[in-house]
Amino acid sequence: MTVLMIQSHYQEPFAMTAPLFADAISSGLMKVVREMELTDQHFASARGLITTTHLDQIGFQRFAAAVIAFLDRGGRWIYHGHILRPVLPELGIYRPIENPKRVDLDQVRLYDHPIFSGIDQKTLETNHGVAGFYGRGHNPPPEGAIVINALGPRQVPVDWIWARPKGGEILSHAGNEFWGCGDDPEAKKLLARRATAWLCGELNR
Repeated sequence: MTVLMIQSHYQEPFAMTAPLFADAISSGLMKVVREMELTDQHFASARGLITTTHLDQIGFQRFAAAVIAFLDRGGRWIYHGHILRPVLPELGIYRPIENPKRVDLDQVRLYDHPIFSGIDQKTLETNHGVAGFYGRGHNPPPEGAIVINALGPRQVPVDWIWARPKGGEILSHAGNEFWGCGDDPEAKKLLARRATAWLCGELNR
């Protein structure tokens, strides 16, 4: 079984992030599938799932049953972006920070999840000195979720992990792909490598 990465933009197959996952893709550990070519069978043969901020959330609704079955058998899903059309009833609609100031975009680690462990969250806070690429709001955490990283003095839960009672886990990041944030190329490589390992069940909290 493989990690399924859904490509939802119209470039050459995952050109934006392929270098970070080149080894996983070439080895067959990760399979990249254009969203327009996605079928239920792709979920049936996956152990991990990556969706990006480009996901067509309206079109993705047709795979709700397949996603639930994937999670029921223990699958892990890294969700990027703003939830506007929830696939699961427990998931809420994205809430932006109203009129954010720079201090509202400061980042703090609240839980030492193995994907982020040992990485200074401040290194992901800006891209070329500009804050906000990482996130400017949150997807409301379901009951029982654990907040990993938070924004600003109100500790807005930009990243959380939820062990679903019926099976499976979801790691929600309410922004651009987290391994593309920050200016440290080594941190990006580490985040991508750990994300793949976590989706394969090799990293556990």
